Amino acid sequence: MFDPTNAPGSRRRFLRSASCGFGWLAWTSLIAAETRADSATRPRARNVIFCFMDGGPSHVDTFDPKPALTRYQGQSIGQGAVSKKSQSTSDRVWLGSPWRFHRRGESGLWVSDLLPEIARCADDLCVVRSLVGEAPLHGQQNLLLHTGRVTGQAPSFGSWVSYGLAAETANLPGYVLLNNDWIPNGGLENFSSAFLPATHEATMLRAKGVPMDNIVPGSPDGIQRRKLDLLALQDRAFASSTAEGDVIESAVRNYETAYRMQAAIPATADVLQESPATRRLYGLDRTDDYQHFFAVQCLRARRLIEAGVRFVEITCPLTHANNSPWDQHGQIKKYHTENALITDQPVAALIQDLKQRGLLDETIVLWAGEMGRTPHTPKVSETAGRDHHVNGYSIFLAGGGFRGGMAFGTTDEFGNSVVDRPLTIHDIHATILHQLGLDHERLTFRYGGRDHRLTDVHGHVVRELLT
Repeated sequence: MFDPTNAPGSRRRFLRSASCGFGWLAWTSLIAAETRADSATRPRARNVIFCFMDGGPSHVDTFDPKPALTRYQGQSIGQGAVSKKSQSTSDRVWLGSPWRFHRRGESGLWVSDLLPEIARCADDLCVVRSLVGEAPLHGQQNLLLHTGRVTGQAPSFGSWVSYGLAAETANLPGYVLLNNDWIPNGGLENFSSAFLPATHEATMLRAKGVPMDNIVPGSPDGIQRRKLDLLALQDRAFASSTAEGDVIESAVRNYETAYRMQAAIPATADVLQESPATRRLYGLDRTDDYQHFFAVQCLRARRLIEAGVRFVEITCPLTHANNSPWDQHGQIKKYHTENALITDQPVAALIQDLKQRGLLDETIVLWAGEMGRTPHTPKVSETAGRDHHVNGYSIFLAGGGFRGGMAFGTTDEFGNSVVDRPLTIHDIHATILHQLGLDHERLTFRYGGRDHRLTDVHGHVVRELLT
């Protein structure tokens, strides 16, 4: 198909070739501006914080109460409940939830006792109970959640947001990954900028120790500045001999950002600057390392958003021998409780803290795993667990113009499959971009002969989720 933006004499081609490509990244910012300006959508949000619950929290033990599971516990699920989108066979049996559900807040939203602190935020939560995935496999689902593709080799959601909105500050990257010593299935491709400019790659900050290596100046500032100027001069000389000037400019810009980050990152990551009351709210006084350091990362997320970072992702720590933090094929009561003790208080504190500071209206908080868990198990026992399930599961969003105190979509009486208003992650991506003032169909990048976008050929804005 003829692409007028890549035709001979076009602005895109001219900026790729002129000045060794050093106008190219400025052009990508213009694309984002045009995408917003031409959109009929006025931005409701400026930032995203993604609380990634790696492994898949059980929907029927958190936000989707199913009394039938208790009534029919131990009974065979039968052939009619078997699905290729679930680890299931007809001889498996239904398994009730070990946690009680209650209506919470003024809205009466159902939340289980597994997440008592998040339950206090019920009136701010927009729960989607009808998400449907593609395959009950961690790697593929993680990549789908992060990149919109099960195969990877595509930019991360955070990279697209950084590319589409451009930076709010020159001193920090647009996309920051707050890592808790664990890389999920699917690997670093979950956080890659792929074919987008490298400036939109996730910058990783660790929970323990020094947040980022080599970020403290190693020589006096004047000497370091001269070193960077020399390096840029050499890069420009090399760029004159290659057609990939945009790649070289990405590297130069990354060097410059790293230089400015030397002051910004240590200051922003230093949660000791917060009041004792705020640190207690997040749970920084907890003595368990997993709980303490996840709380540190949640508090850092708020500080990064305040400092101008567009997209922050927080990962969960791996606390026991398993494939992923929430991946409880056995002993679901023990290990889901453990994961909830780590994540529940800090996530709730993040929502409350953003709200009391007036930041929740312009910040979208996304809480999601890559899948749910089966409402059935091979055998009912004290050590029973739940397996992989993408035939209907739950996530929640808060802030940024999402409607609080509501549950969207319905699964059947056992939570085994969606029966009303199914959604895909493409729909969630499209709706979040919409709230950021970006049209998911127009936010594209030309690569490999065609225009790519986060939602590929899928997705629609789910206006029922919005205020």
